[in-house]
Amino acid sequence: MFDNVCKFLAESYSSDFATWLLGEPITLTELAPSELLLEPIRADSLILLQSDELVMHIEFQTEPKKRVPFRMTDYRLRNHRKFPEKRMYQVVIYLQPTKSELVQQNCFVLENTIHYYNVIRLWEQDSNIFLNTPGLLPFAPLSKTSDKTQTLQQVAEAIEQITDSTTQSNIAASTAVLAGLVLDKELITRLLRSDLMRESVIYQDIQEEKALDIAIKMINEGIADEVIARVTGLTVEKIRNLHSEQSKKP
Repeated sequence: MFDNVCKFLAESYSSDFATWLLGEPITLTELAPSELLLEPIRADSLILLQSDELVMHIEFQTEPKKRVPFRMTDYRLRNHRKFPEKRMYQVVIYLQPTKSELVQQNCFVLENTIHYYNVIRLWEQDSNIFLNTPGLLPFAPLSKTSDKTQTLQQVAEAIEQITDSTTQSNIAASTAVLAGLVLDKELITRLLRSDLMRESVIYQDIQEEKALDIAIKMINEGIADEVIARVTGLTVEKIRNLHSEQSKKP
């Protein structure tokens, strides 16, 4: 879920991300990994955005993975093959503190080949970077702060000042999800308005995921499709598709 939230934020508020990462509010549009030829490497956290002159490659990680340096290099070469005239900005953003040395890696080395990319460890970033920009607010509780509760309170106050209701609800729900990495659920619920979050696409995605999980468990118990539909709110057609997906699993 954390990957989905980060992907949603980067794609929905790409100008805010460009200001943060590139230092200028470039307008970016989504670029599908399949557009870079070959089969895409499996990576839920992969985000590709582009302008006329640049491709931005962002990967969010809750836990470091050994394959990240290779993946960053692979996509750099794919991008050059497809868009040789475009420069590329690549960054891996780690969401929560870890003792793993992998979060210090910023290059891939293979014999005479070396490729560098950028790395951001959110817990080392100043909170003010995120508190003044709507699309970045959800990352503030994960940043360098001596009091994460107070920082979340600041985020909640900033969310209240957002005038667009859709943006307000989406940022509130995204904040609730990401803050769950470092703060207690009860505290998050107390500081962030639940009525705002219910209107967001993030909240709706979470509810659908929960419904799907429940439906799969009921399918495995042999419960009738009509009963599952009444309990979960899913359509019978959706449940039958789940049946098909489950039967294909080894």
